[in-house]
Amino acid sequence: MASRSWVVVGLDNGGTSNSATLLDGSGHFLVDKLVETPSRVREGPDVAVGALVEAVDHVLRLSGMARESVRAVGLGTPGPASADGVISSRGSTNFSHPAWHGFDFRGVLELRLGVPVTYNNDGNAAALWAHHEHFGPEASLHSSVSAIVGTGLGGGVIEAGRVIRGAAGMAGELGHVHIPMQGLLAEGQPEPECKCGFVADAESVASLTGIEKNLLPYWLTRFPDHELAKAGSISEAAKLVRAFGDAEDPMALKIFDQQAMALGRLFTIASNFLDPSAYFVGGGVVESSPKFRDWFVERVREYTSLRDEQLDVATFALIPDLDMAGARGAALAALDSLHERRPNER
Repeated sequence: MASRSWVVVGLDNGGTSNSATLLDGSGHFLVDKLVETPSRVREGPDVAVGALVEAVDHVLRLSGMARESVRAVGLGTPGPASADGVISSRGSTNFSHPAWHGFDFRGVLELRLGVPVTYNNDGNAAALWAHHEHFGPEASLHSSVSAIVGTGLGGGVIEAGRVIRGAAGMAGELGHVHIPMQGLLAEGQPEPECKCGFVADAESVASLTGIEKNLLPYWLTRFPDHELAKAGSISEAAKLVRAFGDAEDPMALKIFDQQAMALGRLFTIASNFLDPSAYFVGGGVVESSPKFRDWFVERVREYTSLRDEQLDVATFALIPDLDMAGARGAALAALDSLHERRPNER
């Protein structure tokens, strides 16, 4: 079968929506926009797997492709999950329904679709897309680290164009790397605690949860007359901090400067054991005006301590097409896995 007559599907499974894309055998995406359908994950795995099957059928209909043209599927979901797509026995925020605990998401979807399914967590999938989009045909010659600031801090590590998963699938959990707090915390600011139970990891600062639980409560004591002090709850106020940062509000900029320093220190650690070609930043923190985005990425770069030799070759950039990055990265992983299985078929 000619490479342009068959496709792989990329699926990014989220808390409310599934996004899907198509990649043909020659490496060209057939979908150039965000294609979403309801994920229904809160209704349990049986319903959610059916919703993913519908996501596949929906993107195929939009592209005029038949189900028979699908040779493989890439699936990305939030973690924690094993390297083979088995959801943690404790579940997670997205997978709170008891039936999810220990559920073989990848395996069951593969049975339903009747084609091979490749799994990555959503951070790894987005990191893979950022890497390939940035380096293009030279992706296999480079390595990169991606940090995605959202409710938590996700990300991924790419080496020679491929995701580093680790023995248990837990590689690239950048949010739970401990970082130095000396010089990052202001006078009297308590050590930040992470929901995972760690103290002073990167996610405890560089995440929406970090703003809500650790940063904003402290900074409101320094800016007691701030408008956010009048918000209905600290949770509601935390969601508004980005808009204030966009408007160059002094308190918000202090919060985001701490987040940038946390990412810079995280990247500094990565530079000493990975020495990557590129450092990518994504997530809600950079879904803002170009001016604020550029300021934040530049602050991350300034707080990353690299040797002169590394500065000469390293790149700092945004993760492109973030709303589609997970699905596109999942598709790339599926295509790569398929080529490994069928090295003589292109």
